[in-house]
Amino acid sequence: MTAAADALDLPAAMAEAAREVEAAIDRLIPEVRLPEARLADAMRHGTLNGGKRLRPFLVLRSADLFGVHPDCALHVAVATELVHCYSLVHDDLPAMDDADTRRGRPSVHKAFDEAAAILAGDALLTLAFEVLAGPQTHEDPHVRCRLVADLARAAGPHGMVGGQMLDLIAETTTLDLGEITRLQRLKTGAMIAFACEAGATLGKADQPHRHALAAYAHDLGLAFQIVDDLLDAEGEAGVAGKPVGRDAERGKATFVSLLGIERARDQARMLADQAARHLDIFGPRAELLRAVARFVVDRKA
Repeated sequence: MTAAADALDLPAAMAEAAREVEAAIDRLIPEVRLPEARLADAMRHGTLNGGKRLRPFLVLRSADLFGVHPDCALHVAVATELVHCYSLVHDDLPAMDDADTRRGRPSVHKAFDEAAAILAGDALLTLAFEVLAGPQTHEDPHVRCRLVADLARAAGPHGMVGGQMLDLIAETTTLDLGEITRLQRLKTGAMIAFACEAGATLGKADQPHRHALAAYAHDLGLAFQIVDDLLDAEGEAGVAGKPVGRDAERGKATFVSLLGIERARDQARMLADQAARHLDIFGPRAELLRAVARFVVDRKA
């Protein structure tokens, strides 16, 4: 399949993966008739509300490269999305980004309340590790343990949560380009890296193939965040599905504020091209992942 043809197939492939992940989450968090039903409702509101499902897509496609059983890959994809959704629920809280909408709908703390949103995020995070630890994820317990450890590292103080702390600091402290790059590598890049490398872990891949995916993820994550900054500066809330212009309002240093719009856009394109080249080791089998790199820089939301 050529890169051009595959790029046309990417929206359909992503939509199909999103449906699979959505259905799996729907089964995992059913509606209940218990006194604590409000918690399940808040969890469902924070997860079953659309979105690109990019991270689970990366899990599924990276697993394809190593012939991993689709059911195993889906379990890891769902766990990854649960952690991502938890982070969005908490990021939207008044103490963080104070966002009223997410994916075109009221954020969880607006649809319910702050306490319910905090608990829903906590529940989604812990449920993700329950999913990963289950035997359906992989028959080899050593693989499951590695996945649990890798996800904990990507989501914790040396990954996403640490990056969120730096993001809060950036609202009151001027950061330079290197510091902003590190912030985004932790806040956004660590989870994207986990998603890309999870397939290699499931498939017990050798180091050259694992390193290729790690390098791809590094550049993809930075390109993704630069485009996020561009969308915040130039995008429309109705298209983005969330508030825009917040970084400028808060005087926060971003790739756009430091590089300017055109240089930031050029940098994102360069990183996406570089990410795609890291996949040469996989040949034509990685065309969907190459198409993802192009999608990341061309997206409008």
